[in-house]
Amino acid sequence: MSRLIRYARRTILSSSSIFSKTQFHCLQCHLSHGGTPSVQSRNATLAFLFRSRPYSTGVITKSPFEANILRILRSEIDYQSDYAPPHQPVTKFNSFAVEDRAGEQWMTMNGKFGDSEDIKIEATMFDGFVSVPRVGDDATGEDTRLHISVIVDISKRDGPETVEFVCSAWPDALEIHNIYVFSTSRDNKLVRPYIGPHFGKLSGELRRTLREFLEARGVNDELSVFLHEYMLNKDRIELVRWLQNLKYFVEK
Repeated sequence: MSRLIRYARRTILSSSSIFSKTQFHCLQCHLSHGGTPSVQSRNATLAFLFRSRPYSTGVITKSPFEANILRILRSEIDYQSDYAPPHQPVTKFNSFAVEDRAGEQWMTMNGKFGDSEDIKIEATMFDGFVSVPRVGDDATGEDTRLHISVIVDISKRDGPETVEFVCSAWPDALEIHNIYVFSTSRDNKLVRPYIGPHFGKLSGELRRTLREFLEARGVNDELSVFLHEYMLNKDRIELVRWLQNLKYFVEK
């Protein structure tokens, strides 16, 4: 048994000695050439280190593929942050309080009209576009108009009734599509509403009156311009957040 222990001890010391000589050789090459060891030399040294010292398994290394992904993600985050850095989302627009929904494709606005109505606006990030001809005598080609879906709920504080406007926000105008009128029952369940006709099928006078109804409550073309500016900034914020979350996942 003592002979076996002495043999094992000599083997361990021999391995340590070989490793020390290997380290010394790499260091000697480094000093003599005035530069850093090659990638192959470093990898060979690291591989020998982990073979010779199995207790170093706690060290976590990334594969070349993962390291390349991280490099690209960091570069993209830096580019997006420098090229078009987003600013802090605004929290107020006219009489509305603006609530950003971080990590989501929506934002919410809340307001009041008089002493009897609550107004809630929910808007998507850009969810579509249309191509339109360029204007002007020498204009050629097409321009792109981005689209935002908007839902406006106007409810009475002293009753269960709510009027909901389903709209499109274009860069310079708000377009109404449908109007729902519904109420909640005593057990707070939503009563399924009759959706009514498309807004475009209503009489001209009724369409004009309903637009004035919304405009009096601050839901107008100016709101559309604000939403497009807000969503341009939110799009940059969410892109950087998405890139960072992806980087954190790969780093773990």
